[in-house]
Amino acid sequence: MGDQIQFIVEKLNQEPFRKNYNLISFDSLESLQLLQLLSDVLGEIDPKHAVDIREELPEQTAKRMLHLLGILKYKPPGTVSDLSAFRQGLVTGSKAVIHPVLHWLLQRTSELRTRAYLARFLVKLEVPAEFLQDDTVADLNKQYEELMEAFKNLHKEHEQLKISGLSTAEIRRDISAMEEEKDQLAKRVERLKKRVETVQNHQRMLEIARQLRSEKEREESLAQQKQEQKSQLFHVEQRLQRAQVQLKEMQHVVADSKPESLMKKLEEEINFNSYLVTEKIPSEMESKKTSVYYLEKVVAEPAMTQADLTALESELDEVNAQMNQLIEKRMITYEPTDSKFSMYRQQASIISRKKEAKAEELQAAKEELSSLERQREQKSSQAHKLGGSEVLTEDEFKQYVSKLRSKNTFYKKKRQEIAEITAEYGILQRTEELLRQRHEAIQQQLQATEEKKGISGYSYTQEELERVSAVKSEMDEVKGQTLDNMSEMVKKLNAMVTEKKASLAPVIKELRQLRQNCQELTQERDEKKIQYDSCVAGLETNRSALEQEVKGLLEECAQEESNYRYINCMKRILEMQLQRAKEEMKAYVSPDPQERRRAVREQYTRIILEQENLGKKLREKQKVVRESHGSNMKQIKMWQDFQQLMECKRDCFLKQQNQAAIGQIIQEGGKDRLVL
Repeated sequence: MGDQIQFIVEKLNQEPFRKNYNLISFDSLESLQLLQLLSDVLGEIDPKHAVDIREELPEQTAKRMLHLLGILKYKPPGTVSDLSAFRQGLVTGSKAVIHPVLHWLLQRTSELRTRAYLARFLVKLEVPAEFLQDDTVADLNKQYEELMEAFKNLHKEHEQLKISGLSTAEIRRDISAMEEEKDQLAKRVERLKKRVETVQNHQRMLEIARQLRSEKEREESLAQQKQEQKSQLFHVEQRLQRAQVQLKEMQHVVADSKPESLMKKLEEEINFNSYLVTEKIPSEMESKKTSVYYLEKVVAEPAMTQADLTALESELDEVNAQMNQLIEKRMITYEPTDSKFSMYRQQASIISRKKEAKAEELQAAKEELSSLERQREQKSSQAHKLGGSEVLTEDEFKQYVSKLRSKNTFYKKKRQEIAEITAEYGILQRTEELLRQRHEAIQQQLQATEEKKGISGYSYTQEELERVSAVKSEMDEVKGQTLDNMSEMVKKLNAMVTEKKASLAPVIKELRQLRQNCQELTQERDEKKIQYDSCVAGLETNRSALEQEVKGLLEECAQEESNYRYINCMKRILEMQLQRAKEEMKAYVSPDPQERRRAVREQYTRIILEQENLGKKLREKQKVVRESHGSNMKQIKMWQDFQQLMECKRDCFLKQQNQAAIGQIIQEGGKDRLVL
């Protein structure tokens, strides 16, 4: 508790509270001051609660604090009775209640401030069901819930951005790098502009290139939309296939099922449920009640020692032995061996036990089936969230297996073809190698023949000329084809540009009209806003004046109420005094002496007479004391002198005895010397 108070004082002395408390001053705070301190801490968490508790009733203060503590999820310690004590302590400002609340609030102020801020927007306003029947109210409620969800998402994104935000230095470095890159790009654009200005019709070419780029971007967006629509179509087809499979399964089940089989299943289920309700569950409840009764009985008894346990065990053994003897006697007396009922009883007991066991097994199987179904639903929902496919049914799995088998057959066939192609590739590779060797041998023979004839290098030169001519012809074909493609592209671009202009002309006209309407609406909106601002300013001034007037009237009302209560109390006091005076007069004028004796006047008269008599006696006693005072004082003085005289005589007698004893000792000592 001391550490708790120390922590509270340290936190209150820091920003933003700055209370300058110490342990003694904090512990000496009164209940009203503690409540005001708690209200200040709650006001720091939620500014709406920064109020002076003297301006509100104690019930309102407690209700306001309890509401905010409930929003902040403060859990008071203890049970329900302790919760009522907690509320009462919060109303009265008990230290045992307020100190733990302050400790809890000051430990997590920033977290609670965020929670209080979110509670302003996320505490749902409960609308009664009868109001939701109205379409307008239902739409507003739905819009309210959607806005709440949007606020949640925006707040999460804001927190993530705060957590993962870059530092200022990194942002400045990025900005400087982007500015340098921007300057470089601007220089490159200037250079390209200078190079393009020398080309004829460069403006038209730039416009055509710009249109081409926009069309390419549009083509990419259309391709992306096409891909998205393909994926959506694929998902829809999968859902359709699953729905068709489920429909077939349901049709198959409905086709196979007959009314007799359905009735039989329902009768079995009804019999099982009736058995559970009439036999199994009541017997289990009875056994549980008896076990609870015995356990409560054991708990209520005092604690047992080992000797008590040993005695109970021996008693239990004796009772069991007696039970066995009684069972044997009963079997001998009431169940002869030739009786057939014993066999039927045994069979009935065996069947009942089997029935109970099977019922328990069926119940366990049903529970296991329900748990497995819940797990399957959870797994399917998780798979759906992760983007996976759903669990296959039996027919889908069979189709999947048949597809796998066909694919496996196709795979084996293709694998065999690949092996044949690989063998043929090896044969062709060997043939190529042999042909290459023969070609090299023929080339060597050709070179030797050319050297003999004196025309070495003739074949190589001829091959090079043929190759160059083939390359030249290919290049000429490519150039012609490129020029044709460029002319066709320019024609297509011109046609597309004219088509786009024709299609955009009505849109541009409509856009001009809309812009004009937008300007008119903007001007009208500005005028309305000026009127609204002036109206708001006037209403705000009126509101502030009314608030001041209401505040003054409330203060006056409080003053008049206090005056009324004071006057009412004084009135009650005067009425009581008047009632007492009437009763006194009634008793005083009453002819009954007993009644008159009970009157206050008579009582005070008797008391006055008694005091007067007592005063007379005391004055007489005082007179006697005064008259005998001188003689008494003389007598006291004479007794004191007599006491001193007797003390002097006693001292002289003691001294005389001491001197006589000393002289006797001296005489005896002298006699002893003479004898020696």
